[in-house]
Order: sequence, then C-alpha cells, then structure tokens
Amino acid sequence: MMNCIVVDDEAHAIELLTLHIEQTPFLKLVGTATNPAEALQLLNSTDVDLIFLDIQMPGMSGIELLQVLNGRYKVILTTAFREYALEGFDHQVVDYLLKPIFFPRFLMAVQRAQEVVSPPKNETEDFILVKTEYKGKLVKINTHDIIYIEGKGKYVCFHTRDGEQITALLNIGGLEEKLPAERFMRIHKSFIIAVPFIIMIQGNTVQLEFTKNQIPVGQTYRDSFMTQMMDKVLTNKGKENPGAIEPAP
Repeated sequence: MMNCIVVDDEAHAIELLTLHIEQTPFLKLVGTATNPAEALQLLNSTDVDLIFLDIQMPGMSGIELLQVLNGRYKVILTTAFREYALEGFDHQVVDYLLKPIFFPRFLMAVQRAQEVVSPPKNETEDFILVKTEYKGKLVKINTHDIIYIEGKGKYVCFHTRDGEQITALLNIGGLEEKLPAERFMRIHKSFIIAVPFIIMIQGNTVQLEFTKNQIPVGQTYRDSFMTQMMDKVLTNKGKENPGAIEPAP
C-alpha cells in the first residue's frame, strides 16, 4: 500500500484524483492540500510515499516545491501544460499526467510509481555484465534500470534511471541481439530504447522517463517501431489499452 497526497489549487482536480485513488487497491489517500505550504505541513506530519502535484499554483509553483523536496518523495506531476514535462523530469519525477486525467492513464502512472517504490524481486535479479574500457573490469547492470543505450563507434553507453552512464566496449548491433526483445527496441542506428520507459512520441523523436534527452527515430526503423507502438494507442473504437504516447504523424 502506498500512502499518497494530492496537491492542487482546483477543487475539481482534487475530487477527480481522489476518485481515481479510491479505485486503485494499492493506493491510500492520506491528505489533500490546495497549496505547497499546506503540502509541506502534511509531509511533516504524515507518512507519505507518493505526491500528485499540480504545477501552476499561486504563491509557489509545483516546480519550486520539487526543488524544496529535493528528491525525498516520489512525485507524479499533474498539469494542463505539456511544456512543463521536461522540467519536471529534471527533478526525477515518476511521471506526469495531462489534465483532464483519465483513469487508464492514471493507472499506468501509479503502476510505475509502485515499481519504483517496491520493485519486483525478479527485476533486481535480471542483469547483464559488461566489459568497460578498463582492462579486466566487468560492471553489473540491472536490465530494468536501463533507459536507453547509445552507440558510439566501438563503444556503447548505457543510460540508467538513476542518472548513471556506463561506457562498455561493445558494438550496438551485436548487443541488440542479446537483449530481451520484449523490453528493448532499436529505433535508430545509434540508439536502443527500453520500451516501458516511453512517455511520448512526437514527430521523429521519443521522450523517455528519467531523462530530458530526446531520442531520434531513424528512417530505417520508423515503420517497424510505429507499427508496434500503434497497438498501444487508445482510440475511440473501444480499445482499452491506455495511450501513453502521441503517435508520430
């Protein structure tokens, strides 16, 4: 069970998130606040695992509150403005939800939060060992921590969700064949991404969780990538799989 609070200056936004939380078995609402000052009081008096945080509020913005919290809590941003997403990920937020917030997308975000707070045991056991540029040195990398892999000639760089960058003496083409296909996908001659970390596709770029870098989609890989992604897009024809992305035009 994750204890959570909602911080938003709009009553109807708090009501909607309260409803979503009540429908989610592993969430417990322990308080609400209409401004960051009230939120800080709640955090000082209550055991909180997750914060649903609005960005635009009078007095102090949600981004400013994130700076005060300094990574001590898991946060899901709630906002009507997409342009704040990258700034939020600078502060390692779990996810961001665009208003109006529909339950399928809400559920996807809180499941991500649950994985961060209490990762399944098998995630910590699924790892690879890579040879670094230092002779005789092997480094263990948990595959569920890898956001994306960048090819750099004879080397690749593993970018992980804790901000670490690990350079290994590997060829990206050979590496692609050894990674689990259900999790990783090559979208460019120089990039392999972890599909579960996708939060947005716009044009020929992909935005991933835990990084503000825009990952390009190469022309050679575009058709196969979009074919796979379109199965995840929520349409008005009754598909129930929540759409976490914007399909490229």
